[in-house]
Amino acid sequence: MQTNPIQRVVIVGGGTAGWMTAALLARAMGPQLEIALIESDEIGIVGVGEATIPQIRLVNQFLGLDEDEVVRATQGTFKLGIQFNDWGRIGDSYMHAFGDVGLPLGLLAFQHYWLRDVHGRTSAAGAGSAGAADVHGRTSAAGAGSAGAVDLWRYSLNAQAALANRFARMDKVGSSPLTGIRHAYHLDAGLYGRYLRQHCASPTVQRTEGKVVDVRLRAVDGFIESVLLESGETIAGDLFIDCSGFRGLLIEGALKTGYENWQQWLPCDRAMVVPSARVEPMRPYTQANARPAGWQWRIPLQHRSGNGHVYCSQFISDDEATALLLANLEGEALAEPRPLRFTTGMRRQFWNRNCVALGLSAGFMEPLESTSIHLIQSGVSRLLALFPDRHFDPTLSEEYNRQTRFEYERIRDFLILHYRATERSDTAFWRHCAQIEMPPGLARKLALFRSSGQIFRDGEELFTEVGWLQVMLGQRVQPARHHALADAISPAQLDEFLGNIRTLINRAVDSMPAHTRFVAEHCKAASPH
Repeated sequence: MQTNPIQRVVIVGGGTAGWMTAALLARAMGPQLEIALIESDEIGIVGVGEATIPQIRLVNQFLGLDEDEVVRATQGTFKLGIQFNDWGRIGDSYMHAFGDVGLPLGLLAFQHYWLRDVHGRTSAAGAGSAGAADVHGRTSAAGAGSAGAVDLWRYSLNAQAALANRFARMDKVGSSPLTGIRHAYHLDAGLYGRYLRQHCASPTVQRTEGKVVDVRLRAVDGFIESVLLESGETIAGDLFIDCSGFRGLLIEGALKTGYENWQQWLPCDRAMVVPSARVEPMRPYTQANARPAGWQWRIPLQHRSGNGHVYCSQFISDDEATALLLANLEGEALAEPRPLRFTTGMRRQFWNRNCVALGLSAGFMEPLESTSIHLIQSGVSRLLALFPDRHFDPTLSEEYNRQTRFEYERIRDFLILHYRATERSDTAFWRHCAQIEMPPGLARKLALFRSSGQIFRDGEELFTEVGWLQVMLGQRVQPARHHALADAISPAQLDEFLGNIRTLINRAVDSMPAHTRFVAEHCKAASPH
């Protein structure tokens, strides 16, 4: 039992970060903890986190939220993965799909059996022959009919369902050992924050409308004592959580924590964001389309599409970036493009004294792999696991910072891979990306895969071996060989193993309704006013 427990938490900032934090803390800690949340309706929300990864379902389940209700309330749709277009070379397209790819066999990961099949077919066809497939599962136009035998994504249920614009909730594929659909959501970030705010109508959470104009520190140790609002009200607390966005009012403005700039690895520093009219088909996946000096996202919602052009201002002007965004919308623009400026990186400490930064206050990595909301979720989970008392034992904050730094750096490396593993040389931006000096961990992972086809997950890093596999192969990182154990089965056994997986996946996809139909039948949102 704690002898000096935290009694009051003050959260500065609302939106998804603030209200997710408040909801999770209230649910986990119950009436023993008083939570004060300060937000101003006059301060806009960045709201680029409209695509999520499957871990968000754990948040909703913990909070006791009904999935259909969440999707309906946020004008949401379902997400099976991300399609990357023109990243390796212009004309390339691959999917980073959630869920498994294939099945392991014995002690060996699936990719080694797939690589054996690809290498065997490539050798049989002969280098340069029409229809010969490379290790990435691509064929020439003349040999497109043989692509199904070697295309990695034929072994991903999520990828096949996404490309067919189908969706269903499916835990397993029949009675087979194949795992089923693993999904996340596309959602309106503003509506999601509002939904959490309504759900969090708890007596332990007190919302105060107002702007913070001053932060008062204790003279004895520099801890935050209270915040002063524009109205003159003072709000004191034991633990302060900074959800104030890029401004970092507490973690940086008051505590001068410092920031690590990662632009040498992730050069994009601006974005133009605009909503557009909904178009059909309503895809169950996000699109990330490479552009001459960055990339553009498309996110399908029920009432509109979300679009953004992330770019590097060193290689393109704001006006050019805006024009390129508008020229590549699929539907009519519904508003004027909104500019964002950012510096990719993270705070030197996420937990400093009695302040924890979450969301954009903690750091920023462009939404290339939809990690923004997840980092809020994992930060709150980590805080709950290491929750302090009013003594604020420094070993707790040190461990929190160590774990959070690890998570941020591993996500950073995964994002760098998308830029670094390019064969494009058509613009100055892509030539620059191809020469980026890689962090040591990423360089080791790429070298190991190129030499042996092996991928090992680094501790509890967010992205799995299957995620790394899809991006590396999708961007033409070619393994020289497969594992020797993959040669232990006969060619006939290999053909049967791979063929059975393809058949099971095809049947499962054929049984699913169209994504648009599923949404209409289960979680159709009301028309926006």
